[in-house]
Amino acid sequence: MTLDQLLSDHTVNRVASRIWARDPAVFVGADAAPAVTAAIRNRLGWLDAPAAMPARAAEIEAFRQRAAEDGLTDIYLLGMGGSSLCAEVLRDVLGVPGHPNRLVVLDTTDELAIQRVATSLVPARALFLVASKSGSTLEVTSLERYFWGLMSAAVENPGRHFAAITDPDTSLVAHATAHDYRHVFINPADIGGRYSALSLFGLVPAALLGVSGATLLAPALEMADACQLDSPANPGLRLGVFMGTQAAAGRDKLTFFGSPALAPLGAWIEQLVAESTGKLGRGILPVVGEPAAPPERFGADRAFVVVTTPGDTTPERFADSLEAAGHPVFRIETQPVALGAEFFRWEFATAVAGAVLGLNPFDEPDVRSAKARTQAQLDIRRESGAFRLDPPLDAGSLYARRDHAGGARAGAPGSYVAILDYLPADPARTDAINRLRGSLRARLGVATTHGVGPRYLHSTGQYHKGGPNTGLFVLVTSDDASATPVPGTEYTFSTLKQAQALGDFDALVAGGRTVIHCHFQTHAADVLTRLEHVLASLA
Repeated sequence: MTLDQLLSDHTVNRVASRIWARDPAVFVGADAAPAVTAAIRNRLGWLDAPAAMPARAAEIEAFRQRAAEDGLTDIYLLGMGGSSLCAEVLRDVLGVPGHPNRLVVLDTTDELAIQRVATSLVPARALFLVASKSGSTLEVTSLERYFWGLMSAAVENPGRHFAAITDPDTSLVAHATAHDYRHVFINPADIGGRYSALSLFGLVPAALLGVSGATLLAPALEMADACQLDSPANPGLRLGVFMGTQAAAGRDKLTFFGSPALAPLGAWIEQLVAESTGKLGRGILPVVGEPAAPPERFGADRAFVVVTTPGDTTPERFADSLEAAGHPVFRIETQPVALGAEFFRWEFATAVAGAVLGLNPFDEPDVRSAKARTQAQLDIRRESGAFRLDPPLDAGSLYARRDHAGGARAGAPGSYVAILDYLPADPARTDAINRLRGSLRARLGVATTHGVGPRYLHSTGQYHKGGPNTGLFVLVTSDDASATPVPGTEYTFSTLKQAQALGDFDALVAGGRTVIHCHFQTHAADVLTRLEHVLASLA
């Protein structure tokens, strides 16, 4: 069937209007438990964000003006998942050249990344945005404690250098009030974290970057209006039906290619789609940042979204070659100034894809398992003084363990390899990882993904544990060169990051996934070369 024929079915079923009517049955059927339907209704506030958020413009602008008057030009956003990724995309896509403010997104427990910020910090210019929907996100709380300590030692009134974005009545609201934060932004409680790009979680950092709310919300409102139609012309419905029906037909590796100007959008799409759909043994795996290749290198489990901007013909030619080889391709032509519209298109499309696949796109049932096992690992470390690792594989420099647990086999049709990367932060590593991904794809003929830990736990981590059991997970850790205590705890950031990695290993194994854990005792320059030698045995 063509996409238009499939759209006709979903138009007849009024999928779009039922989503706007807050009908939980469109996702989970009419017999779902009352608690489930109530929870879904309480996660649909993003539908109204383009129309409702202009009412917060004066509050945001007053905050921006006061911060500028006080010379707070160095913005540090402490957040995880949807609370941070939208700000990163805004900076990289819409950042105003020459604007006096700079934005650093810190969504990690990595010692090196944290110390880079700490050593370059100019306290008089620093403004920390503490962003957490729940108000109790472990990484965010740990980062806030650390930087609060640094600022307390450097300035007379540290609270003037902190602001919070959170839901009503969270522990962060109480903490921020008690510590005299500059401002506390209360976001609507019915907007989930990964659907929050057009809420205060996106609008506040955007304003500090010189991007007005209208720049984001005006195109988003136009897109929202277009997405209300029970019609094949509905842009969000078209994309969502494409995503959902392709996944249901076995093409569940949604591979994202696009113009460089919009490439940063891929990481945000990845967390939105993976965390929303990866559950109940099904879902859609976004493949982002994978090196381009001839069409014949891609398997029959692929569907493609190609995003182009006016004047950039390279993605169009690539899309043509994919279609000529028989791959399904969804094309989007847009431009950076329409970023707000793309945020809404993808949010609506992801909800539609959930409806097509018969699952609730607004919960994340498997995220808690890794959190609980992280705490268990911290308990082991506290009680015994060390984490438990298997004997070294090569001359004491590399630990390796694997647990196949009846899961995926490397190179099997429909499988994928996920590199779960807890190595110290190093921008140059991305290129090396991409080369490794290209090598694995060529050798095994499967899709590859790259998740930076612990960031991916708030993104693709849900899909890894709740989606189809077709992944081979390569967890890579190493010893850190430094150990910075997390204030108010018995552990360091290095210990916390290691516990998160080991906790995720345990959660994956408990879910019957195939996992290899490689731990390097030192972070040598040839780590990735040695890792590739380990992975060469997978075929």
